[in-house]
Amino acid sequence: MEREKANYPVARMCRVLRVSTSGYYAWRSRPASPRSLADAVLTSLICEIHTASRTTYGAPRIHAELRLDHGIRCSQKRVARLMQQAGIQGVHRRKRVKTTRPEKTAAPAPDLLERDFGAAEPNRKWVADITYVPT
Repeated sequence: MEREKANYPVARMCRVLRVSTSGYYAWRSRPASPRSLADAVLTSLICEIHTASRTTYGAPRIHAELRLDHGIRCSQKRVARLMQQAGIQGVHRRKRVKTTRPEKTAAPAPDLLERDFGAAEPNRKWVADITYVPT
């Protein structure tokens, strides 16, 4: 509402948002709550830990470091929420791809059909496609 005050009257915006005008002004002049002040302190500490970890730690590791090293008790969900609000995220591990090593690969199976997949009568040649299996 602060940004739109230049374009629209405060009373109209309060009416559209279904908020009383006096409630809006009371909220504006009210000091920050203890929880929001604690969140600000915790966010700065989270940023320090994240930077010290070379920006790799996510919420679980930051939560563990807060609990073990700094003695701060809070939930992991709170740490995740504050990280999201601060625009911080950990590095995702890559999924390991299992590959076969060239020196240990077996010889390919012999091509008994010699690439001729047409059959003269049913139930003579059976083929399958297993390309969906990652190798």
